[in-house]
Parts: sequence; structure tokens; C-alpha cells
Amino acid sequence: MLNNFKTYTHLIKQEAKRLGFESCGIAKADFLEEEVTNLEQWLKNGYHGNMQYMENYFDKRLDPRLLVDGAKSVISLSFNYFPEQSQKEDTFKIAKYAYGEDYHHVLKSKLKELIFFVQNTIGEVNGRAFVDSAPVLERAWAQKSGLGWRGKNSLLLQKNKGSFFFLAELIIDTELTYDNPFVTDHCGNCTKCIDACPTEAILPNNTIDGSKCISYFTIELKDELPKSVKGKFEDWIFGCDICQDVCPWNRFSKPHSEEKFNPHQDLLGMTKKDWQEITEDVFKKVFKKSAVKRTKFNGLVRNIKFIKN
Repeated sequence: MLNNFKTYTHLIKQEAKRLGFESCGIAKADFLEEEVTNLEQWLKNGYHGNMQYMENYFDKRLDPRLLVDGAKSVISLSFNYFPEQSQKEDTFKIAKYAYGEDYHHVLKSKLKELIFFVQNTIGEVNGRAFVDSAPVLERAWAQKSGLGWRGKNSLLLQKNKGSFFFLAELIIDTELTYDNPFVTDHCGNCTKCIDACPTEAILPNNTIDGSKCISYFTIELKDELPKSVKGKFEDWIFGCDICQDVCPWNRFSKPHSEEKFNPHQDLLGMTKKDWQEITEDVFKKVFKKSAVKRTKFNGLVRNIKFIKN
């Protein structure tokens, strides 16, 4: 049976690569005991801000067996989204992950193909696919399955690839061969991400105060933006890449090869004037399938006005 586990594991990783995933690691589906205190403290400190959904499903976040009956394996995957070209310097900026089509849909489609492959290869397998939209501690599982380490900005880092990649998971009720956890922290004494964050959202011990993050303000917060952060967004109107842009490991980032992540032809050329004059029709055209739709047209206009005025 052990040989079967090894064979299945090899075939799954091979198929993941064929589908475009850069990394694939597998961990035993078990209770994340080492994450309990961190999650409790993070919520207690209110670092989730108005994201009340983070308080839900506490137990499920820590135990994948509560998400999939009889879960045995967590397959963690990474998918590169680093663009070949970025926006102009002197313009309002959106996070690179939102340049193209919404990654939730693109990766979910690939995960469905992967789970179909698993079922065809192994037989009757029950499982679920997750892409940043369910109570799964994806970075903890990625580290546990050997994909990389968590940097000071809390993002998963890989030595030869940096951090411009999405994470996704398949939780299945089949035993596989498990990878060793990634235990080495290669950030060392570097504090570039901490020093560069204009809202001081990056705290010691690889923790983010989500309620201070520019991404939180420009996407998650639906209320009026607080005056306390006026002048601190550095032209970011949807998400923020500052802590990634300054990270030395991201010098190894290479352009992705996923056509669906390419930006709309009008996006990269947009000037500040274009953004300030954006209409709902232009918004719908440029961001038709983009994650930018999460903030809606009115939310984007709110963010632009907040920076401009």
C-alpha cells in the first residue's frame, strides 16, 4: 500500500504541475495545535477589524477534518501571478493579483480538474477545493506541507520565487505520502517590509494587524475611511503590494504564464486623470472579471477621492 501512496502522490504532483501550479506539497490532515494560541490572540486583539467573518468557524479553521469527513490529506498548491508589466509609476495603483481575472474562479476551475484527476486515478475519493474563500489557514498548511516559510509580513515566501503567488488547497479523505514541514526562516534580520509599511500594520512575530492594512481599508472596510490614515495610502486604491515590492526574495519573481491573469489592455496605461474620471461603464469594461469588483464602483471612487482630496 505504501508504494501506492508514493505513486498516487507522484501522479498528483505531476498533474498539478501540468495544470500550471508551481508548487505542490502534502500534509497529514490533523488539528493545527500550534496555531490555536496565535489565532485566539489575533482575534482578541481585534486585528481582524470589521471582518466579523474571521470570528466564525474557529474550530474548522484549525481542523480540516471538520470541513471534509474523514479527511486524511491536505494538498497545498501555489500559483504564480507576477505580471510581466506593471502599472506606471505616477498613477493610482491596484494590487498585482487583481490585474487579470478573479483568481477565485480561475484556480477553482483548475482545482476541479485536479480533484477529477485524483478520483479517476485513485477511485472513490471525497474532497473539497479551497481558494481563499473558506475557513482554511492556508499559509499554515502551505508551510506544513513544505512549500515555504511565513515572512515578517505574514505571507508565505519561497527562496527562488518570492511571494507573488496564490495559495489553494484540496482536502481529501485519502492517505498520501506527506512532505516535511518547512522549518527554516530565511528572512533573518531583514525588516524591509516592516519599515516600508506606511500604516504600521506589520507587527513583531510575523503578525499583521489587519485593521491597519491598506488592503483592509480599500477592500474590506465598507464604512467611511478614517482620517487617521489620510495621506498614508501612497496611491493604492485597491489592495497594496508595498511589503512584497520591497522584499528581497521577490527579486526572483518571474512573469506568470496564465493568460487569464493578463491585465485588460486599458489598465496599465491609465493615468491619475483617467482614474479620477472613471465612469461605471469603464469600470465594468476594464474590471469585468476582476477581483476589483469586490470593492464595487462606488468603493473604488471612494478610495480615489480619499487619496486625491
